Amino acid sequence: MSDTPFGFALPGGTPDPNDPQQMAAFLSQLQQFFVAPGSGPVNWDLAKQVATTQLGGTDPSPSEADRSALYEALHLADLWLDPVTVLPSGIRSSKLWTRREWIEATLPVWQKLCDPVAGRMVDAMSTLVPDELRGQLGPMSAMVTSLGGAMFGGQLGGALAQLAGEVQSSSDIGLPLGPAGVAALIPANIAGLADELELPADQVRLYIALREAAHQRLFNHVPWLRGHVLTAVETYAQGITVNRQAVEDALGRIDPTNPESMQELTFEGVFAPEDSPSQRAALVRLETSLALIEGWVTHVVSLAVADRLPENARLAEAFFRRRAEGGPAEQTFAALVGLELRPRRLREAGTLWEALRSHRGTDGRDAVWNHPDMLPSADDFEDPDTFAAGTVLDLGELGFDLDDKPADKPDESTDKPTDDTD
Repeated sequence: MSDTPFGFALPGGTPDPNDPQQMAAFLSQLQQFFVAPGSGPVNWDLAKQVATTQLGGTDPSPSEADRSALYEALHLADLWLDPVTVLPSGIRSSKLWTRREWIEATLPVWQKLCDPVAGRMVDAMSTLVPDELRGQLGPMSAMVTSLGGAMFGGQLGGALAQLAGEVQSSSDIGLPLGPAGVAALIPANIAGLADELELPADQVRLYIALREAAHQRLFNHVPWLRGHVLTAVETYAQGITVNRQAVEDALGRIDPTNPESMQELTFEGVFAPEDSPSQRAALVRLETSLALIEGWVTHVVSLAVADRLPENARLAEAFFRRRAEGGPAEQTFAALVGLELRPRRLREAGTLWEALRSHRGTDGRDAVWNHPDMLPSADDFEDPDTFAAGTVLDLGELGFDLDDKPADKPDESTDKPTDDTD
């Protein structure tokens, strides 16, 4: 972790006031701290700087052996998935990312998800300035807002740095964080997970490739799904409220004479979901969407590996625990912005997809993704067999255009992944 607040790092440490060059560099960084680029509430340039600074030297580049093994794993994963789902390959190109590259590639989606919550945090900080003082402060009141955006950006940067050290692929936490059609793996983290689980590296590598390839099929051949799940996250985030007293307490712990107090600043615990029927409904929609996505991926991967991987059962259980409980960084992120991206009902979702396959076959199971109105609800998790055996919704009778079904296989010429190592 960086030993300077929010990633500020000068070669000589604290600037010498008698050295014009050091002071110029310090003032330049100070200006970046107080000015949040763009119109959003968070200084995302600072968040990115903090995230990459905190990674330090713990970001090895993939070797040629890594590239060969992982590209082969993605290719094999697509071959194994073909017989168990009607959704064709969604991989247009394959990439191996370093942790910094994961941050770069996923930052636009994080910005979209975090800005609604961050905006309320910054507003809460600005309201701490008494009304009678705002007129006297003049331009300084805008600086308070910028300070809030910078502080929150620093916190988000630290959380993203932790996440970057844990995720294994672009879809590891169940959201479409990366560019559409790009299957991306993080070799350094995959190797670390294999060591942690004490399982053969080749089996862990292939299992992660299968999960990534399955996510790509789902997000790239169900055209409404990406927007559906991101909207569910945004809707829930919009109902999160800020505990003004908790913000005031957090800021009150800063000692202006002690820079280390800035490093210890944390906004964890200041967010809470609004206890309203609409917010509770938003939470149910979000949790159901995440559970259905992860349940389907786990289900088809299990069918694909069958008896091919000796450690399949241990891998499946390990990934279930990771998704159901969340890793340390994911828990930190949830506490920071109030978003728990965990599919709480993952086992029930897996049982439901298996019931659909049993009653309707592979085609009928995957046809459920043709429209959001065809998806099971949270209540259907209680009795999956009844849902699976029920009448299939006829969207044509409801006036929906079925000419362009997401499950239709695209042109083969655009369906094959390409190794993209740029």
